[in-house]
This record gives sequence, C-alpha cells and structure tokens, in this order.
Amino acid sequence: MNNRLFRLLPLLVLLWLGACRAAGPEKPARTVAEFFGKYENRSGFNATTFEPNFLTRILLARVGKLSDADALQALTQVRSIRALTFTPTSAGARDLTERGLLNEVDGLLRNERYEPLPTKELSGGNAAYRYAVRRSGDRIREVVATGRQTDAPDSFVMLAVSGDFTQSQFDQLTKILPGLSGEITK
Repeated sequence: MNNRLFRLLPLLVLLWLGACRAAGPEKPARTVAEFFGKYENRSGFNATTFEPNFLTRILLARVGKLSDADALQALTQVRSIRALTFTPTSAGARDLTERGLLNEVDGLLRNERYEPLPTKELSGGNAAYRYAVRRSGDRIREVVATGRQTDAPDSFVMLAVSGDFTQSQFDQLTKILPGLSGEITK
C-alpha cells in the first residue's frame, strides 16, 4: 500500500501544481475581446474604441491628402478600431510589456487562428508593427496590430480593426495604421 502511494505522490504533486498555475491571478486572455477587457481598466493602460461614422470622419480628415483610391476605400471599410496602449513607469511594468503582454497576445492570436503576417517597419526603421489577420475567403475581416508608440520605446500598442478588406485595401491600411496609432490613442 505504501509503495503504491509513493508512486502516485509525484503524479498528485504535478496535478496540484498544474491546478495552481491554471488558477493563478494572471490567467492569459483567450480572445482579443477578453484581452481588452482584462487590461483596459488597469493602471497605465488606455483603451479607446472608435465606431464607424465617427471613425471615418476622423480618419478621412487626418489623411485627407490621400489620393490612392484603395487607401480611401480601406478607410471607409473600417467598422471599428479598438486601441489599447500601455506606457510602463517601473521596471516591473517594463517586464510586463516585454514578456507578459507580447507573449499573451501571441498566444491568443495563435489560439484564435489569426494568420501572422511579416513585420512592417515604421518610417525611420526604429519601430515595427506586427500584424495578424482573420480571413473569410479572400476577404480580411479582422486585423490585429501590435507594436510600440514611437515616442516611448518600452510601450505597448494593440490595435484591433474590424472591417471588410480586400488584400489591396489591407496593404494600404498597413501603411496608414502606424502613423494613425499615435493620433487614435491620444
């Protein structure tokens, strides 16, 4: 009997440790919406949501000098943009930015079957945005962009864009979003 208990003890300890880890205070978000909900009211985070009519007017006014029809069409296809920004003020917060937030976003995008795309550099080459998309046939329905604010290298920015884009419109949107992220999150 004692021999049997000793064989089961390591298994029980591993199960207990797994349960403790799964029930920890920093349970990872499973969806983009859950990620926003988890962080939007925390100290240091700023969340903003723009709806279609208001958003279109703001974006068209800010990029009114665009002559590319695909870029203008892409902006009119945006249904909403949710922005979440975080600028750390301590070493612990920087650690959250570097490891916690990016790993959590990567995991939830993988779990939700978003297609990761090549990294796009901002002008000047000092920062990059990572894009992941969710497609329906040949149309792009959701875009998630993660990166850093240009004026705060330790920061975190996540933009979740919903709409109905062709590949050409999406390509134009990726040129516009990095420049607008600072304006959107103000």
